[in-house]
Amino acid sequence: MNKLYIFFALLILSNCSFKPVIDHHGVHFLEKKQLDIVENETNKNDIIKILGLPSTKSKFDNDVWIYIERKQTQSKFANLGKMKIYKNDILVLEIDKYGLLKKKNFYNKKDMEKIEYVKATTESNFRKNSFVYDFMSSMRQKLNDPLGTRAKKRREINQR
Repeated sequence: MNKLYIFFALLILSNCSFKPVIDHHGVHFLEKKQLDIVENETNKNDIIKILGLPSTKSKFDNDVWIYIERKQTQSKFANLGKMKIYKNDILVLEIDKYGLLKKKNFYNKKDMEKIEYVKATTESNFRKNSFVYDFMSSMRQKLNDPLGTRAKKRREINQR
């Protein structure tokens, strides 16, 4: 019977892994690959060959391509296995209308911790008795009573 317990214990322990689980998102080795990209020399086709298609594209005066690399792993047992970010890199490329790289910015996790965010909030200018309030109230009333039947009933009751 003891041999059976030992067999099951060894079976369970042999399936355990002591290597951390790594969840990877984005372009692998972004920090190394971005060194191959040179401003005013590299074009769109070269960028796609080196890094692949961007994670995000935006169009302003110039094209802005954003590449992301993010690695997470499970934290220690004391934190109940919550995921912890240990690598978070972002590459922002600005490409001109001719398809040539004009500007390159690389941000790692330490750079992003230094960014200060504005803590101000936007307040609404929506007050009672304003034009917007009156308009929205009349629209709500018309939606609730489209035929005006409630008003007619009130008039009838008041006339009696």
